[in-house]
Amino acid sequence: MADNYLERKMEEYRERAAGAAVRKPAATLAWLLARNRSHRGYDSGFVVREDQLMRIIGVNTLVASVRNRQVLRFRPVLADEACKVLPHIQLGGALAELRLPLPGTEPNAFIICCATVEESPAVGMDLGIAAQSMLLQAVEIGLNGVCIGSFDREEIRREFALEFEPLLILAIGRGIERIELIEAGRGESLDYYRRGGVHYVPKLGLEELLLK
Repeated sequence: MADNYLERKMEEYRERAAGAAVRKPAATLAWLLARNRSHRGYDSGFVVREDQLMRIIGVNTLVASVRNRQVLRFRPVLADEACKVLPHIQLGGALAELRLPLPGTEPNAFIICCATVEESPAVGMDLGIAAQSMLLQAVEIGLNGVCIGSFDREEIRREFALEFEPLLILAIGRGIERIELIEAGRGESLDYYRRGGVHYVPKLGLEELLLK
């Protein structure tokens, strides 16, 4: 029995020495969704690389599109151009008094989402699918993000000489905020808020979402 134990241990040692890969469990959709929170403060010392932005944008070669028209186009913005975006965006509309992002926590990478056709419910569906998918991909590679709908469209289009009108901007980076989901009951406020350095996001429970 002892000999068998030693043999097994020696075999495990040889496998490790040979560089045998230990497979890590894949991230589940529930895991990704739980961590896909809107960050409005980022680690300014972390610079998002071009290949990371390309991987995030690349999910759009796989996701659904209304009638498969694939009308969205994307402009990656790295740290060297982030200064063109920052003056024209606003984060945390429900916390306007905080003037987010706080100095020193600004994101340094963005994805500007445009459409080749006029805005419509179909374009809105595509945009929602694309944004959520890109943010989930960001989480999978260890980054965070936030959708920015409040920005100066004319200035962003001018700054980047965009052929099409920008509809949405994603900020991408390494989030530094502590964000917690809390369950909200019927009639309770769904506004997110901050207390003691924690960003709280009320979410309706499953029972509240069901029609009976």
